[in-house]
Amino acid sequence: MSPTWGVHAGLQNTSIEELRDLWSHIEDLGFEWISIWDHFYSSDLVSTNCLEAVTTHTTLAAHTSRVRCGSLVYCAGYRHPAVLANAIATIDHVAGGRADLGLGAGWCEPEYRAYGIPFPSPGVRLDILEESVACIRSLLRDESTTFEGEHFTLTEAVCDPKPVQSELPIWIGGGGEKRTLRIAARYADGWNIPFVPPEEYSRKREVLESHCADVGRDVGEIRCTVNVGVAKDDAALETQFGSMAEFVRPGILMGSADEMVDRVGQYVEAGAEQINVALRAPFDRDSLDHLAGAVDVGR
Repeated sequence: MSPTWGVHAGLQNTSIEELRDLWSHIEDLGFEWISIWDHFYSSDLVSTNCLEAVTTHTTLAAHTSRVRCGSLVYCAGYRHPAVLANAIATIDHVAGGRADLGLGAGWCEPEYRAYGIPFPSPGVRLDILEESVACIRSLLRDESTTFEGEHFTLTEAVCDPKPVQSELPIWIGGGGEKRTLRIAARYADGWNIPFVPPEEYSRKREVLESHCADVGRDVGEIRCTVNVGVAKDDAALETQFGSMAEFVRPGILMGSADEMVDRVGQYVEAGAEQINVALRAPFDRDSLDHLAGAVDVGR
């Protein structure tokens, strides 16, 4: 099985003009997916220069014509689910039915603190994620939504207009085995985890499959994906990922074309249906082009 290929382009230390040019190049190479992230600062907290997610997601939808326009992932703690549902429905209209919504529990405590957003315990953040995805799924797909939870209450709430897609795909990001993967099993159309080696990806997918069995779903109903990096050498890895280079190294494609193809094959054997190349500014186009040629992305 050949995987679908995407690019997850970070929004730190870049500009809309640079991203537009990159997105056009990604489409020209034949990739089928582009996604944005949801941070206020750079993910390594070195820089405060970072574009806002919803606005950039909308720009992505407007600028592209073919790729799926995703998000990996919106933080459930940053926006009320009804506000996000309405934004995503509108983005889907801008994209002509090409939008996907990814959600996660959130982890970057300094961002929460700086903006005065409560940063509760992991368990509470996961409760917020579960309630958020339940609300958003219903708002995007049902005529009206009534929901009473600990964190959110909706009373005959309506998201109108609905997305162009009758079932806009909802993704869950993360690898927490007790809660996150259980939430994915219950609610997700797609699941994503970043920078894990193939053997760890395989194990996580088996946990997801177990949770799916518990809730009466086939794991095949969930699009299983992984984010990886690509770098021609250690210097390129350091330039792109900085202080996080060693953390992400297990999920980096490096070496010759044959070596990268072999590594991709290991992810596919582990159950990955889609592989997203995670890029951060300064965007390494040479490595992206090298990979696209090696795996024949546009075939």
